[in-house]
Amino acid sequence: MGKPTGFLEYERKSSPAIPPKERIKNWEEFHTPLPEKERTIQASRCMACGVPFCQAGADIMGRTTGCPLHNLIPEWNDLIYRGNWREAYRRLRKTNSFPEFTGRVCPALCEVACTCNLGGDPVGGKETELAIIERAYREGWAAAEPPAVRTGKRIAIVGSGPSGLSAADLLNRRGHNVTVFERFDRPGGLLMYGIPNMKLEKRFVERKLKILEEEGIRFVTGADVGKNVKADEILADHDRVLLACGASKPRDLNAPGRDAEGIFFAVDFLRENTKALLDSDFRKAGSINAKGKQVVIVGGGDTGNDCLGTCIRHGAKSVVQIEMMPKPPEKRTDDNPWPEWPNVLKTDYGQEEAIEVFGSDPRIYETTVREFLKDKAGKLRAIRTVRLSWETENGRRVMKEIPGSEQELPCELLLIAAGFVGAQDYIAEAFGVQRDNRGNIATAPGEFGTSVTGVFCAGDMHTGQSLVVKAIRQGREAARAIDLDLMGYTNLIVQ
Repeated sequence: MGKPTGFLEYERKSSPAIPPKERIKNWEEFHTPLPEKERTIQASRCMACGVPFCQAGADIMGRTTGCPLHNLIPEWNDLIYRGNWREAYRRLRKTNSFPEFTGRVCPALCEVACTCNLGGDPVGGKETELAIIERAYREGWAAAEPPAVRTGKRIAIVGSGPSGLSAADLLNRRGHNVTVFERFDRPGGLLMYGIPNMKLEKRFVERKLKILEEEGIRFVTGADVGKNVKADEILADHDRVLLACGASKPRDLNAPGRDAEGIFFAVDFLRENTKALLDSDFRKAGSINAKGKQVVIVGGGDTGNDCLGTCIRHGAKSVVQIEMMPKPPEKRTDDNPWPEWPNVLKTDYGQEEAIEVFGSDPRIYETTVREFLKDKAGKLRAIRTVRLSWETENGRRVMKEIPGSEQELPCELLLIAAGFVGAQDYIAEAFGVQRDNRGNIATAPGEFGTSVTGVFCAGDMHTGQSLVVKAIRQGREAARAIDLDLMGYTNLIVQ
């Protein structure tokens, strides 16, 4: 512990955010990092607890609290307080392949678990992580380090999102020849096309991809395995295959009028938006644009919020966000104590921006779409909603419509951000792997090998929709399993 009384002497400070009405004028990240002196003070707040819940990554009451990567957070804080940033980077690199990503998009599970929550505000683990990795880039510590020896073994990874990239990182460091296949025109998967630029600037993704290439990883884009690239060819040309294609099959809304023009899945909307930004800086607008439109977003999670912030930057006339669940309480309830994940109201950046631009919170709770209403040309003009009530039947909470609660909302563009229901069918079918009852690729509990010898699976394709930080952990563990299966032993350390 660098300063035993730090948590008593100093208040938490976070990187200040650019005001909403200013930041919506562009697509850049909008937090200004704290000066190094202040970051050192913030690191001194860490108590170096005897039991560091921040790095536990434990599931409590169905939610994860603490870092799933088991990042050595108290060690970083002590090292930064003492001015040893390079060693802090070494410790960070041991557990996390991509702190430049998690330091920007992770919901900070470490901070939720911080013991300082009991009597005050948590230590800023997420911002410390980002400060370490950005210092490492500036100093040259994060430069490419190709392996000195190659094993001659060939591994194919299908999918270049966080799980595929983290597996590629470790397997390449081990000395295997790794080829990553990506169906879109740029590698990065969710990191490139699923998260908008103001949340994760693509120059940082491209920076890391360039280093991975310099270290020997080969990327093949436009390779839609199972369609324009045959699975049999992948299997024949490689010693092992890892499927890391994500849970990219979106949950749909089946209501009358679903065929109306103007209804899109959020994942398509966000991808089109980022592609338009990267291809032409919006000189050619994306095919799905919210400018001047009355927009409704169905889904209250992170993806729905990202759609909200994107629509505001497009210049939408209005935006409403519909959520089936009840509005969470503003403070923890007695049945939701620390260190459980706090089931409390979260107003994210997109909602903050909507409140500033439109004057009110865009969210409508306990509501769903009853019908899509079309004009004479078949275009979406409005939706009919119905309120919901949550009741208990046979010990289970069930959702019921409230009679007479229908309401019509004007809507010219509707974005479905209601989650995902598993992996794309054609990929699983191409490799002949078995699936579980949730649509994910099936493996033995706690393992990564599929029903097909030599084919492994990791990330959301394995677990269902989850967090970037968990996908990274999945990829690292899968890399270790592949290395062990391929070589008969492994020296890969994933935590």
